[in-house]
Amino acid sequence: MLQRNVYLVDVVSEKIGRVLKLDSIQSSKAWKGIDTLIFNTWHWWNRRGSTQPWDYIQEGSKIYKDMDRLVAFKKALMTWGKWVDTNVDPTTTQVFYQGVSPSHYNGSDWSEPVLKNCVHEKEPIKGSTYLGGTPQSVYVLKDVLRTIKTPVYLLDITTLSQLRKDGHPSMYGFGGPKAMDCSHWCLSGVPDTWNQILYNAIIL
Repeated sequence: MLQRNVYLVDVVSEKIGRVLKLDSIQSSKAWKGIDTLIFNTWHWWNRRGSTQPWDYIQEGSKIYKDMDRLVAFKKALMTWGKWVDTNVDPTTTQVFYQGVSPSHYNGSDWSEPVLKNCVHEKEPIKGSTYLGGTPQSVYVLKDVLRTIKTPVYLLDITTLSQLRKDGHPSMYGFGGPKAMDCSHWCLSGVPDTWNQILYNAIIL
């Protein structure tokens, strides 16, 4: 079963508009009793303007027009973590969290400061070091995972994906050249490596 809930926590339509509720996770009803749960979020947390699917953020009784996205991300993950600890039986359910998928919009991150995206990139970065460093969202994620008592296996795909600046559809997405896209990945491609890691983690 695939359930698309890009924030893990709820986005609810109310009189004031669409509200991202950092401490509400009603959609989790569909997750109970599943043998293997694989979670993922972050990709949408920096969306703004017409691509942002909420108008306000709510935590408890407080409503905000916006807040630091890393702070909001952490609060949502804490809500999710509490759900995992309360509802998952680790003897019957495996829990995985797929790590942060990186983008390549700044050539300085791979020693080519004149580049503003990954268009025309045809080779991976050599070696195992990414000059751009680890995204702050990864540190937030790992901090929250350390607070969860139930075993959660982190599929830590960030660094290996950072090295694949050549792996994005670039401007050559479905239907031919269009708007630049450094945030999704070509298929077949990098996500196949993620799946191999997941497969091996499941069968261990």
